[in-house]
Amino acid sequence: MSARIVFVAVAMLVACGGEPVKLAEQAQKLAVAAPKSAEAQKFVVDAGSGKLGFEMVAPIEKIRGKLPAEALTGEVFIDVTDITKTTGLVHVDIGELELFQQLAPAEGQEYGEEKREQKQNDHARAWLEIGPDTPPDQLAKNRLIEFSLTSIADASTTDLTKLTGAARKVTFTANGEFLLHQRKASKSVQLEATFTFAGDKATAVAIKSVRPLAIGLDEYDVRPREGFGKLAQKTLSALSSKVAKEAAVSLEFTAKAVADNRPVMESKAAGAAPATPSEATPAPVEAEAEAKVETKSAG
Repeated sequence: MSARIVFVAVAMLVACGGEPVKLAEQAQKLAVAAPKSAEAQKFVVDAGSGKLGFEMVAPIEKIRGKLPAEALTGEVFIDVTDITKTTGLVHVDIGELELFQQLAPAEGQEYGEEKREQKQNDHARAWLEIGPDTPPDQLAKNRLIEFSLTSIADASTTDLTKLTGAARKVTFTANGEFLLHQRKASKSVQLEATFTFAGDKATAVAIKSVRPLAIGLDEYDVRPREGFGKLAQKTLSALSSKVAKEAAVSLEFTAKAVADNRPVMESKAAGAAPATPSEATPAPVEAEAEAKVETKSAG
């Protein structure tokens, strides 16, 4: 075994207080799953409709995190005759993340009043490496959370056209990849979607979590730090009586149908580079023809 491998192994053990850490794969952005159906409609997240937050519960502390509504952007492609073909990408900018804390006098006792502590918020930014000492290029990447929806399972119904009424509800498990702190891993989350129909056309969809998505801090290398790239002496294990090792993430948003079905899949919130399409939808023939004419004229 090489010295480098030994060093990495020891570092991972020490970082978690002696327990082996299985880090998620490194990534800066997620690939986009192209629409799986020619009949898929594009729904764009409505500005200001997003609600994403998380809760971390430890024996003597409960932490709630929240973000402004405009932090969530994205788009989904849905075939209302077969929602199992749904794909999409949702982005969240955590640059304006705020934490609120409740403390209990002792384990098993009730938590007290919720308060915002600046020191705790500073610590969270250090852990996530989105603090003021983070280099701008790394800050833009670390501010970005993404969920790429690649498949759907356990849908309560697959064909929404067989339901009636202006509001049609379906529950399902969304499978895909979750990106945080420049690391990605496969995750599944239970969602509820309520579609608004005008006649036989879906005009909007409201999506929310049925159960929170559990995200392990160790898996995404979110751990105590004293600054950018500098781990703190105290590990998550050492803080386990006060700090939870897992965050329960919930989300809610409304997306509206649009006429243009071409994927954009860019994060307007974090100013991050656009995601890489796995199979980009080709531009319309008319657009290609116009481009050739302009190129010829320019020559």
